[in-house]
Amino acid sequence: MTDDTRTPGIHHVTCIASDPQQNLDFWVETLGLRLVKRSINQDDPSTYHFFFADAEGNPGTSMTFFPWGEQTGQGKVGSGQVSRTAFRVPEGSLDYWEERFDDYGVDYDERVERFGETVLPFRDPDGLPVELVEVEIPEDDPTAPWTEFVPEEAAIRGFHSVTLWLVDPEPTEGLLRRMGFEEVGTEQAQGDTPGDQRTRFAAPGSVGKYVDVLPTVESGRQGRGTVHHVAFQTPTDEDQEAIRKVARSEGLSPTTQIDRHWFRSVYFREHGGVLFELATNGPGYDSDEPLDDLGGRLVLPGKFEGRREQIEAGLTDVTIPRAETADADD
Repeated sequence: MTDDTRTPGIHHVTCIASDPQQNLDFWVETLGLRLVKRSINQDDPSTYHFFFADAEGNPGTSMTFFPWGEQTGQGKVGSGQVSRTAFRVPEGSLDYWEERFDDYGVDYDERVERFGETVLPFRDPDGLPVELVEVEIPEDDPTAPWTEFVPEEAAIRGFHSVTLWLVDPEPTEGLLRRMGFEEVGTEQAQGDTPGDQRTRFAAPGSVGKYVDVLPTVESGRQGRGTVHHVAFQTPTDEDQEAIRKVARSEGLSPTTQIDRHWFRSVYFREHGGVLFELATNGPGYDSDEPLDDLGGRLVLPGKFEGRREQIEAGLTDVTIPRAETADADD
């Protein structure tokens, strides 16, 4: 694969949640990410789809959720899943985050060192395993910190990595190499990860560039607190088709391109069962809302706009956290 058809890294990660208001409150107010799109699951329009990202919704920064409601069963992380999603935070900011987690009652673990970086593991209200990783943020970094709730010197700056749990990592590692990732290190796994060795692969981009692979025989089940799929950047249609052909040549079954309104997507399950998406970088979250108003209204893409009254009637009312409201409640 040539340099111009490699994925630069992660585009977004989509997860399953329960209560939509709880999900909004945690990811916007507690973690300080911006709600850049409030929409519906285009495959199940009775459910919200929330997109949390940096201030501009740049590729490599958006964590998205299907909040399926309180009736959603608890998931269990296991093989064939993204077991951990990690975000970058500026060097020296983990003291701030531990204090904030104490103030907000967030469940977190002791810091660990991984590949020379300091990692703070925690869980969201649905039990989703998440991590913050201290990194040096360069002056020309392509992310834009959102600072309504968290100061710039601590704000989350897009993805650092995802960790895949796999029964047999070798076929997936081969696929990652063909997608443009390079193996950059192996070390003993720490914490509650079940594998003996963690292998890290790096894409050529600067945000969301790492995929870690761990062997496990731990069984899992989809539900709240688990990742639904991980999407990788394929900036153009040509990039996407090139990697789609790679997936087909590996004996996998990628879909045809699907228009997701803010990007165009291809989906397939990789060899170990993890659902991969290939997502273009455009049109972008600001293609249907002004940048200053991202997330301000319920956006119903394409054919769904004509069903707005019916769709809105079936959705739970939610309130978007605002800093001035939070200050008034203190």
